[in-house]
Amino acid sequence: MMSYSDTGASKTRPRILIVRLSAMGDVIHALPAAVHLKRAVPRLELTWVVRERWSALLRNNPCVDRVIALPSAPTSGLFGFPRLREINTARKLLRDYRFDVAVDFQGLLRSAAVTLFSRADKVFGFPRSQIREPLAAACYSDRIPTSSAHVVDKNLDVARALEQSLRSGWDVNTPAPERTATFPLPPGKPEPHLPEGDYVLASPFAGWKAKEWPPEYFAELATILHRETGMPLVIDCAPFQQDEARAIIDLAPAGTCLLHPSSVEGLIAATRRARAVVGVDSGPLHVAATLGQPGVAIFGQTDPVRNGPYGSSFHVLRDPAAVTSYKHEQRPDPVMRSIQPRDVWDALSPMLASTRKL
Repeated sequence: MMSYSDTGASKTRPRILIVRLSAMGDVIHALPAAVHLKRAVPRLELTWVVRERWSALLRNNPCVDRVIALPSAPTSGLFGFPRLREINTARKLLRDYRFDVAVDFQGLLRSAAVTLFSRADKVFGFPRSQIREPLAAACYSDRIPTSSAHVVDKNLDVARALEQSLRSGWDVNTPAPERTATFPLPPGKPEPHLPEGDYVLASPFAGWKAKEWPPEYFAELATILHRETGMPLVIDCAPFQQDEARAIIDLAPAGTCLLHPSSVEGLIAATRRARAVVGVDSGPLHVAATLGQPGVAIFGQTDPVRNGPYGSSFHVLRDPAAVTSYKHEQRPDPVMRSIQPRDVWDALSPMLASTRKL
């Protein structure tokens, strides 16, 4: 591995570490920040620490020079602190590197711990009041407050602050880039189980059950979709979610609902091919939004203003009575039942008509 014992190198090529370990949607939402930094300081060397499961999202990314993949996260220790084994793994993976600046876009104790092992001269992050685990802010030398609404824009605010710091500390004379949100995702890799013709892709699973839509509602939507268009509803899932996905398919008439277990690369390829996407607040939904695919997003306890699909290609459905809580409850939130399959179809139907293939 390359060693950074030569500290003089940092004066000509800043070495930046981004820490955004998980999950899929959150990694995607940090991509524009990496793009902005590379555009502002093209010669900087950018390393990203991420969970191995999500490392495919950064593959062949022109803005990321190196990816350091941590193993899948174990359960947290006492009071949310990372377990000793996880700490030792991160320390070993980072011991041969040295960084000038680390940026924690996650705001957790485990992500803040990674910034400590980077031995960076500065650590950027959010203030205590704007992160989930306020103790993590004790590891930051620079806490950047942000009034932006969406998490993508919050991350860009931190990147802009870091850009200004680099301009004052290094010889940076490139023009400041325009503030835009660019998402360089890999092309993906087609995998089996997709129909040859048109289909609508559904992503029914989320990080916790409270964000999910009832399985029988997806089955009813598949029935309506097939009756009105002849297209199937393809249920995308990770391999370990196949049993849950089959429960949806078993509720739908034969041939109206198909199973597509996929890797991250397979999901991206399937999303690019889909006529439209239906999903809940989860990573696959954000993949579709950043690719500009049309679709319908079903939200409940999480705020779409902060965590919704970025851009204008999605129609968001949320009950006005929904209460924003972000509680990681492993049971369905009753408010999700207030969005009926016919509501989703009414939003989806015009999109399918406008994207009809000749």
